Amino acid sequence: MNEPVKVYILDREFMIACPPEERNALLQSAAMLDQKMREIRDRGKVVGMDRIAIMAGLNLAHELLRLRQDATGLDAIRDRLAALNERLAEFEP
Repeated sequence: MNEPVKVYILDREFMIACPPEERNALLQSAAMLDQKMREIRDRGKVVGMDRIAIMAGLNLAHELLRLRQDATGLDAIRDRLAALNERLAEFEP
């Protein structure tokens, strides 16, 4: 059952419903978003809560996509190494 969790982003309080087992992840996510939004606000180039939130969301989405691409590259390397290991095992006496 979902429970309300209080999070603070740019000194504003939000009540978010989530399952108890996801509470810590929600709090960490809110803290990360708060940090990104504060960095953008403190640079002073973006004005307005909505614009700051959009820029923070775009920055986080960009980081996620880059990490996914890196993970895909690592998976390909792992697959290649596994195939090479299998071929080497064929030549063992």
